[in-house]
Amino acid sequence: MDKPAILGGNPIRNMPYPPNITTGKKERAAVLRFMTRGILSSFEGTNNEFFYGGKEVVALEREWKEKFQTKHAISVNSATSGLYAAVGAAGIAPGDEVVVTPFTMSATATAVIAYNGIPVFADVDPDTFNLDPISVEKKITPYTKAILAVHIFGHPAPMNELMEISKKHNLVLIEDAAQSPMALYRGKLTGSIGDIGIFSLNSNKHIQCGEGGMVVTNNDYFAERTMLIRNHAEAVVANGRKVESLVNLVGFNYRMNEIEAAISRCQLAKIDDLLKRRLELVDYLNNRLRCFKGITTPVVKTDCTHVFYRYALSIDRSIIPLSAGQFVDALNAEGMDFYVSYMKPLYLQPIFQQLIAFGERGCPFRCPWYKGRLNYERGICPEAENLEERIISTEIVRPPQTERDMEEIYQAIKKVIDNAGEIDAAKSKEQIITDV
Repeated sequence: MDKPAILGGNPIRNMPYPPNITTGKKERAAVLRFMTRGILSSFEGTNNEFFYGGKEVVALEREWKEKFQTKHAISVNSATSGLYAAVGAAGIAPGDEVVVTPFTMSATATAVIAYNGIPVFADVDPDTFNLDPISVEKKITPYTKAILAVHIFGHPAPMNELMEISKKHNLVLIEDAAQSPMALYRGKLTGSIGDIGIFSLNSNKHIQCGEGGMVVTNNDYFAERTMLIRNHAEAVVANGRKVESLVNLVGFNYRMNEIEAAISRCQLAKIDDLLKRRLELVDYLNNRLRCFKGITTPVVKTDCTHVFYRYALSIDRSIIPLSAGQFVDALNAEGMDFYVSYMKPLYLQPIFQQLIAFGERGCPFRCPWYKGRLNYERGICPEAENLEERIISTEIVRPPQTERDMEEIYQAIKKVIDNAGEIDAAKSKEQIITDV
């Protein structure tokens, strides 16, 4: 039996994983074309044709809405900006509650805070890590105005149930599809199912332009307000653009430039091929890992497809005597690149524990407009809190990795499992010495 690297043995891998570079000759040519032209953005914060941006931005938006089968696509400079614009377009106001997942990147919740709204955290499905509709329903109050669902890791959230809840309570349903481009839920693309969807073009995502994002909707009203918030709304309205309401039309500069749009167009054209290769690697690794008791490969629900932004494994401690943290430490000692869970539940972050966001008075949490009851105590989402004890994940199951790299992951996991008792005993001994 090979000695694990964490106990002094030789690691399986001795070099870092190459980055996920999805750009190539076409993107390079697009950048050089615009550097020669010299006009890198055609946006203007005024009520004329330049309100919509330049030719590349307009072309990208047209191609995106065709690809994702939506009526509108609005480019932005990041998915975070897209979330902020979407929440503003939905009319979230001071004191309004928005039900969100605690198991996601912080921008999902801070987008609500940006409009002085209150994030209310619902628990997650222990298999897919997405919002649990039963928990969501319990979190609805007279102050709830929207649900913000995340298709975490690339697996669709339970959209039918969430749409039923939204319709029942007259709520706006926003989809954070940053990690799930081209994932299908009952034949429909994530991001295109709810009222507003947001995608990411960040450098770590399936396709990218460095930083960038896209907001999609089939609702004309939401589309118009998203575009206004993206591009200096108050100035555009002052220049004669007619609007139904000035609510939340304090505009920002969330605009995408022409180079980013040109790169994104090249990326969009290759998204199917990039996903195909990613799924081939996932299938290979899944097949190799299914022989292990105590390891559960990613769950994919019926009538869903998964696009695996992250590849997550569940550890059964009743079979494998290692915590998620110990398992990750042992894997990474072998040269892997795994993480415990994804992040702690958002409500345990200082912003929620100390109830401080805007100003020293604690808005929006302590501002007089909010009439609800805050609860960000540990224990409000037990399934989300439990993930840290049993879930490990990685981003390396993607191009440019190969089946050989997947085989190394399998060998590393096998090595850790075969030596789990020895690793646990050594770590327990270290802890006793530390405590003493």
